[in-house]
Amino acid sequence: MPAEPSDPESLMDRASRGDRAAREELLGQYRNRLRHMIAIRLDRRLTGRIDPSDVVQDVLTEATRTLSQYLRHRPMPFYPWLRRLAWQRLVDLERRHIRSSRRSVRLEERFDMRLSDESAVSLASRLVSSASNPSGKLIRQEMLDRVRSALAELTERDREIIVLRFLEELSTEETASVLEISEGAVKSRLMRALLRLRATLDAENDA
Repeated sequence: MPAEPSDPESLMDRASRGDRAAREELLGQYRNRLRHMIAIRLDRRLTGRIDPSDVVQDVLTEATRTLSQYLRHRPMPFYPWLRRLAWQRLVDLERRHIRSSRRSVRLEERFDMRLSDESAVSLASRLVSSASNPSGKLIRQEMLDRVRSALAELTERDREIIVLRFLEELSTEETASVLEISEGAVKSRLMRALLRLRATLDAENDA
């Protein structure tokens, strides 16, 4: 039987003591999760030119280079740190391929990256599945279209926390780290965003 994956905390402790195998295993544990995040966030205008797996490899290469510094300070949980590297890489790619004329764009600027059609449908499916609609939880194209339309009407702030929790499937702790807010604020912000989404859907039903 294959060996069980090691606990990330244990791997970080070993990696901080110079264990190269632990470093490789630690980063390898998050490869699929990073690919999922990148596939969700990669602007659909780039999907024909850029393979998410190549982006993952670039991110892991940068993570390998800067891992020792992270392990000395551990400024945030490990996956949000990796995700930040991935986000910066996506910003670089969008700036290079789509926004090349905007020379003043800063690395830390947050673009409202467009979800791919597949990701938008997946998010709508998750939200419909989790809804307590008395008519049942059947996911029809009409309902998906309504959810997508309602999501488009939300503010970026509301849409972002829904994407983080339902599509990227970040934990409350990870979401708090990404957004730099408290876990309590994550829960209340998510609740408000879902209430506004439901209100928008109800308004469409009444139209």
